[in-house]
Amino acid sequence: MSNVETDPAALHCGATVDGERPAGAPRVDVLSARDVPLGGPRAMRVRRTLPQRDRTLIGAWCFADHYGPHDITVSGNMDLGPHPHTGLQTVSWLFSGEIEHRDTLGSHALIRPGEMNLMTGGHGIAHSEVSTPNTTIIHGVQLWVALPEQHRDAGRAFEHYVPESAHLNGAEVRVFLGSLAGAVSPVRTFAPLLGADFLLVPGASVTFDVDPAFEHGLLVDSGDVRLLDTVVKPAELGYVPCGEAALTLVNESDTAARTILLGGPPFEEEIVMWWNFVVRSHDEIVKAREEWEASSDRFGVIEDFPGGRIPAPPLPNAVIRPRGNKPRPNDQFGYPGS
Repeated sequence: MSNVETDPAALHCGATVDGERPAGAPRVDVLSARDVPLGGPRAMRVRRTLPQRDRTLIGAWCFADHYGPHDITVSGNMDLGPHPHTGLQTVSWLFSGEIEHRDTLGSHALIRPGEMNLMTGGHGIAHSEVSTPNTTIIHGVQLWVALPEQHRDAGRAFEHYVPESAHLNGAEVRVFLGSLAGAVSPVRTFAPLLGADFLLVPGASVTFDVDPAFEHGLLVDSGDVRLLDTVVKPAELGYVPCGEAALTLVNESDTAARTILLGGPPFEEEIVMWWNFVVRSHDEIVKAREEWEASSDRFGVIEDFPGGRIPAPPLPNAVIRPRGNKPRPNDQFGYPGS
């Protein structure tokens, strides 16, 4: 998915320094989403929980858009023409609907509920995403992963993976990246990651082991879900820092609840994000934008796409300032760049 804001924020995200939560601090921070239109007046709107002022990354996860359920006969189709990416992997996961993906690697695939598409941008790639004609309701998440320095110029790649479901005491779990509860995804990432879909029946309570070296984020799609000692409501993201060896989820709703669990060790590098680029400096953003606008070979061409490319928005008027994760209350560790 493209970040098609007309004036995207330019973020210089400080490397995260984390550790066990100090005594007396809340175990879960709740982050609210902001509403972002994807395009013009009839544009589909998404709820964006990463990046934001209080938190720019969870592990290597640097971007989270949550959308739907949208009736696209009312809100308009998802129709994202060719657009570029650098320095990241995109992760597409649907709850309902169907999206056609094409990229400059030559991949042509459908994104369906319960099936993950992962695309590696590395040095540069372009792709398109269009809802299919038989889709009425579109609903899902689009996630980005920042590539570490030694892999950020990796070659283009695309993987499609259908995880099997596992059952944990009233929860149906699909692990699409990393490992959890005995399920292991074979999909390659360049930093340790966890990505899993949880569907909890009403009243379900499930406890499972996690890596205490990971920080975690729980994005709630539907239902009120208690994460450890805090209720996280739909469209909110509950953040848990490193140090927890197990997590407990409780569905406090009288209907099924769906959540996406993300995790990874704190990302220890500074990154700069603007539009669809994850780089290390303002100058790299300028260069990537110039090369996209010049139709350079860096991003390639989607030969069989019937529409036009998405142009890059204007550059910000100032050089990007450092920005990192906001320190937690009573946090003795803090974050560089805060």
